[in-house]
Amino acid sequence: MAPAKPAWVNVPRIQGHLVAADVGLVINSNDPNSVAVGEYYARQRGIPPEQVLRVALPVRPTLTAAEFESFNAQIKATMGSQVQALALAWAQPYAVECNAITAALTVGYQPELCSQTCATSRPSVLFNHPTVRPYTDLGVRPSMLLAGRTVAQATALIDRGVAADRQLGKRGVAPASVVLLRTTDAARNVRAAWYPPMPAMGQPDPLVPLGAQLRVQDSTAESPERVVLLQTGAVRVDNPAAIDWVPGALADHLTSYGGQLLNTSGQMTALEWLEAGATASYGSVSEPCNHWQKFPHPQVLLLHYVQGATALEAYWRSVAWPAQGVFVGEPLAAPFGR
Repeated sequence: MAPAKPAWVNVPRIQGHLVAADVGLVINSNDPNSVAVGEYYARQRGIPPEQVLRVALPVRPTLTAAEFESFNAQIKATMGSQVQALALAWAQPYAVECNAITAALTVGYQPELCSQTCATSRPSVLFNHPTVRPYTDLGVRPSMLLAGRTVAQATALIDRGVAADRQLGKRGVAPASVVLLRTTDAARNVRAAWYPPMPAMGQPDPLVPLGAQLRVQDSTAESPERVVLLQTGAVRVDNPAAIDWVPGALADHLTSYGGQLLNTSGQMTALEWLEAGATASYGSVSEPCNHWQKFPHPQVLLLHYVQGATALEAYWRSVAWPAQGVFVGEPLAAPFGR
């Protein structure tokens, strides 16, 4: 149940984060872009060669359940127990029937959801959980699409992720802005109930010692400088490329089909945030209705990230019901990493 008025939520203390040695990288040999992007990522992040898997998947938005089961079996047979998370080097496929591919790999395919996509879905064991060894501790590997519409866009994303590491929360570095936007779209503005309270006049911002500063404002307000997190509820955001993103920035909007990454009409996609300069995002691949639990919780996402979690960890820990949501971006970006 949403709070009656803005209030801070409790999150656990975070100690450490995932590193390259924890990541399994998957490349689709049927997709030349995937091959180029995956090989570039392996070099830039130093992914161990024995943790790189090449598969042959259809290059289309959606896998059938049978295609997914074959793919998932290859993951389970190949990735050793040291692999805690997965990076998938492609923009498509992004779905398995009505499920997101990242959710199906991580918490299991949920076919029953496809008969009623607005229904509640299976809770995630990763929600607001502090583990940095998710496969060891919980038996799940959070996954993220390392996605770009072109090789150039995907390699630029990778470069932003690498450049982000340990750059915020340091002495002498100005705080980055956390921008939580209220909108007049009542159905999509439901997460605003979970926005934290702005500090009272004359009171310190509790985020500043961590390297961030809070801005809860109307969507029509001017965007602050040096944005590290932006969330809103809207079908589309005008000119996101004009926002002053810092490397490692997270951004997402609550709408129905933001996870249909290559959709070029109608609703803005999660991929458009990355093209604008963000480093990770999230969107749903099938109609989720406006359950806030199916989207990143503003405070859980924020408070895990500023404690040093990677983009992959912070995003996965922030979604209570992730079955229909695809996670996209550079998994290891950790601007607040200690």
